[in-house]
Amino acid sequence: MQKIIVSVTNDLATDQRVHKVCTTLTNLDYDVTLIGRKLSKTLPINRPYRTLRMKLLFKKKFLFYAEYNIRLFLKLLFLKKDILLSNDLDTLLPNFIISKLLRKKLVYDSHELFTEIPELIDRPRIQKVWLSIEKTIFPKLKNVYTVNDSIASFYRNTYNVDVHVIRNIAKRLNTKTVNTVLADKIKGHKKMLILQGSGINIDRGAEEAVKMMQYLNNIILYIIGSGDVFENLKKLRTSLKLEDKVFIKDKVPYTELMEYTKIADLGLSLDKPTNLNYEYSLPNKVFDYIQAQTPLLVSNRKEVAHLVTENKIGLVIDNHEPKKLADVVNKLFSDKKQYQHWKENLVIAAEKYNWESESEKLNVIFKELK
Repeated sequence: MQKIIVSVTNDLATDQRVHKVCTTLTNLDYDVTLIGRKLSKTLPINRPYRTLRMKLLFKKKFLFYAEYNIRLFLKLLFLKKDILLSNDLDTLLPNFIISKLLRKKLVYDSHELFTEIPELIDRPRIQKVWLSIEKTIFPKLKNVYTVNDSIASFYRNTYNVDVHVIRNIAKRLNTKTVNTVLADKIKGHKKMLILQGSGINIDRGAEEAVKMMQYLNNIILYIIGSGDVFENLKKLRTSLKLEDKVFIKDKVPYTELMEYTKIADLGLSLDKPTNLNYEYSLPNKVFDYIQAQTPLLVSNRKEVAHLVTENKIGLVIDNHEPKKLADVVNKLFSDKKQYQHWKENLVIAAEKYNWESESEKLNVIFKELK
């Protein structure tokens, strides 16, 4: 049985993409070990593969990445392995060095355009460091996959490397039944909007979603997950006196999260066009909404807009101004015929987009490692 070591910089608990990949590889008879970090509020996990979480001295920025990569290098050096699976640019350097030193096969899963994330665009010197690592290593990679066609094309054109696509599609949700007790408790007769995810960061439209609630009646908003702007959202809610309309929950286990998603009447994905990473993004939450058969309201980003319009499962908007967003939401809920049409199309989309089908591509990639 071949041993695969998978590495990420997060705490493992809410990274559904990596969990799905590790579970699929385990089911394909690989011996999988997943390495990540441990935080003070890390949720407990019980996985069908081994997990290692390192408790680090540093939590943010350069010192965190330096410590993590050194610690990861040492783990990779001494653990038994046949294949290394690096997730995103922040784990690639130690994986690449070990693969060359010990002549092990390396697979790279790029979840996003890492060098184009807003946290780096505003810090050009740090961005340059990451870009230099990418430019040095990426052209030498042989086994690469990413989350959508736009990012794959970007990498192919930039580095002349063959890049496969495995989208962030959710597992088939076998239980579509809504928990009516929870629904009555959470929203009663009100409509419910939801914005979920572990990367609710700057320029992802969360602030506008909160401000929009000033102009909506008999509608509530749930924001569930984590991200750089989470604490700011809580302060904004208080300053606008929206505690009875906006509810903000820290990250919860996936199964619990999906109970809220199924209750919601509208799922939000409101990324702004401030960087290429957001322009090309196709977030996990979009496919969670599809599996929950919750109609979508999304901003006009290339991949997300195409998915929604092609399958006729929601509405694409061009404006983030809170009052106009509220007008769109009111109009959307007033058009019951259109809304029902989206719900019917979501039944088809949920069968079309599921991890059980998408993961077959993973089997092909790992069988043909170079």
